[in-house]
Amino acid sequence: PDRLMISPYIPCCRYVSKAAAKTQMEFEYDGPSMKTEVPGPRSKELTKQLGEIQNVGAINFFCNYEESRGNYLVDVDGNRMLDVYTQISSIPIGYNHPSLIKVMSNPNNMSAFVNRPALGIMPPENFPEKLAESLLSVAPSGMSRVQTMACGSCSNENAYKAMFIWYRNKERGHNIPSDEDVSSCMINQSPGCPDFSILSFMGGFHGRTMGCLATTHSKAIHKLDVPSFDWPIAPFPKLKYPLEEFTRENAQEEARCLEEVEDLIVQWRQKGRPVAGIVIEPIQAEGGDNHATPDFFKKLRNIAHKHGSAFHVDEVQTGGGATGKFWAHEHWGMDDPADIVSFSKKMLTGGFYHKDELQAYRIFNTWMGDPSKNLFLAEVLNVIRRENLLEEVTRSGKTLLQGLYQLQDQYPNLLSSARGQGTFCAIDIRDDATRNSILLKARDKGVLLGGCGDRSIRFRPALVFKEYHVHMFLNVFSDVLAEHN
Repeated sequence: PDRLMISPYIPCCRYVSKAAAKTQMEFEYDGPSMKTEVPGPRSKELTKQLGEIQNVGAINFFCNYEESRGNYLVDVDGNRMLDVYTQISSIPIGYNHPSLIKVMSNPNNMSAFVNRPALGIMPPENFPEKLAESLLSVAPSGMSRVQTMACGSCSNENAYKAMFIWYRNKERGHNIPSDEDVSSCMINQSPGCPDFSILSFMGGFHGRTMGCLATTHSKAIHKLDVPSFDWPIAPFPKLKYPLEEFTRENAQEEARCLEEVEDLIVQWRQKGRPVAGIVIEPIQAEGGDNHATPDFFKKLRNIAHKHGSAFHVDEVQTGGGATGKFWAHEHWGMDDPADIVSFSKKMLTGGFYHKDELQAYRIFNTWMGDPSKNLFLAEVLNVIRRENLLEEVTRSGKTLLQGLYQLQDQYPNLLSSARGQGTFCAIDIRDDATRNSILLKARDKGVLLGGCGDRSIRFRPALVFKEYHVHMFLNVFSDVLAEHN
């Protein structure tokens, strides 16, 4: 109470009567409030301190997470910003959500936070029940198995391993390695370490660990100086937006890319490096918010089937509801969309869902996730259902995209190619320098945004981002654009 009395950031609260059907209180601020430039003096001082300990090249500013609420992030200098980027798309229901605070303060959950087990060997008693309540309750179509992990990169890295092991067992006709397999793998040689490959796409981002990096092609800075594998890289369709206005040209471009995928699979088989799996994002996020049509993904899925490759859909950034459906691949309308679906970010834990036949007993590390995150996720899912947040996202997303279309018409020399699904939206800026200037000016006016690709701005709000937040954002964005015009 004392802290609240002296705090300059008292939220503009509207409390819903305890007797009302919804006991959820509106715990948000009423808008951005800027006190200094960003980063402010306290942030700069802390950056200097941390700089003596580790690299601080990517740090924007330091945060006061205790005072952050809902869609608003507060920094250590007392600046309150509308967060439309949410920790690189990873905050599902805003900062300090009362329902999550409640989970944290429940004494029955204490053990999950205090004792972090090595899940692969000594899981807690309630682990199967908590998985059923959380991850399995939102399992993608056709999948009843899930492997937990700690982050997006290790989710994908282990999904790749599962695909390789599955493919090798298929070749053998059983899962018992020969003596030669066992001895040769110890010195990184074939046949124990087979020359398999994974096909990925230009513009894709799947993580920064060694295997994932070989399939990441969004920015040179991620890959520079790191040895990589000779794996096939297919072109991702470069579509024209809005998609519905360019159906013929886009269909031709997708057909070209699919043809190249088939050619690459054949070429790599002839090179003695068969494609064990294909990995793709439903919307390429880091690489520039590049979309493809459901038809493209359906045909790609069929190509994987035809050539005996596993089909891995990376939903690390797209999963968790931001596109208006819980999984972005649900927009494809397929009963059997994938063999593996990886996740992290808004799911609060990492991991991958998979078909029964991709079960691999050798996927292992110390923690293999964190059971406390499943407690939070179960509550996040309750909030999503209780507050119909996927419908909210669809509504807010339409308003956001309409607003971007209007601004694009108003500033054709600055903006182009507005696109999106749900609130998972993006727009292209004239050039990289202008994009970066717009991001900084918006931040100084109290709106946090992120870039992606060569010159795009991506919008990644939490699922509690409502239509009035959209209008608040559009007003600030409009002011920033007027200054650049």
